[in-house]
This record gives sequence, C-alpha cells and structure tokens, in this order.
Amino acid sequence: MKKTMSTYRRRLYRSRDGMVFGVCQGLTDYLELSVFWLRVILIAAFIFSGFFPVVFLYLVAAIIMKLEPVHPVNSDDDLEFYQSYASDRAMALSRVRRKLKHLERRTRRMESHVTAREFDWDARLRES
Repeated sequence: MKKTMSTYRRRLYRSRDGMVFGVCQGLTDYLELSVFWLRVILIAAFIFSGFFPVVFLYLVAAIIMKLEPVHPVNSDDDLEFYQSYASDRAMALSRVRRKLKHLERRTRRMESHVTAREFDWDARLRES
C-alpha cells in the first residue's frame, strides 16, 4: 500500500519542539490533545508507579518513534524520500548523489551542444 499525504499527517512522530525527546509533544500532535494534560498524567504515573516502568516506557517510545521531518512534506515524493532517509541514510544519500550525477551529465551535454561550432552557425543562419 502506497503512503499518501493524508497518512503522513496522521503519522506518529517525535516532535522537534518537545522538552525531553519530544515524545509527549508528538503524542499530543497525533492525538490532538493538550500537551499539559498528557504531561500531568505522565508525572502522576511516574509518582504512583515508581521510577522504572514509566521511564523505561518513555525511553522505549523515544527510541521507536521517528523524529519529525525538519521541513513540511509537500508531495508523495518528499514523503518517500523522508521515509527512506529516516530508515537508511546511506541509501538516501546515494540516491541523491545519483540524481546529481545524472543532472551534471545532462548539463554537460547541453553545454557541449550550445558551445559547439555548429550551434553558432545555426544561430547565425536563423538570424539572417
């Protein structure tokens, strides 16, 4: 199943604006709740259940949740690139490198065509 922009908006990410790892802010963005009340619930659970379970679950959530993209995703191609970058950065960077090399080859072909002697003669003949 291909992911579309509507599934991106409803994805669960760690927020870049959060206090500690952005887990609470990411959950409230996803669930459309107030971050204040989620933090109050988390602190109450921390006090009543003890240190270990809540901190352990919070750290697991921070490890599992992907970080929110820096720039808003505007298309499915951007979403696909972000997903590939978040999962394997080396693969995503090699993909960008291949695209840049392809663009460089195309630019060189255009430059060689425009700077060729025949192109100059064709332009002069068209002016006449």
